[in-house]
Amino acid sequence: MGIGDKIENMKDDAVGKGKEAAGKATDNERLEAEGRVEQSEADLKQAGEKAKDAFRN
Repeated sequence: MGIGDKIENMKDDAVGKGKEAAGKATDNERLEAEGRVEQSEADLKQAGEKAKDAFRN
């Protein structure tokens, strides 16, 4: 996995965590759910990149 992909996935995860926290703090369920979705997407991307690396090695 390229370092750029790792950084992008970590950024997406951090943004998702921030949205989730902001949603909890403001009692905004939509924003909270949006944050959880972004975190899940980042996790899926990370898993895909790890699978690619496994096949390369």
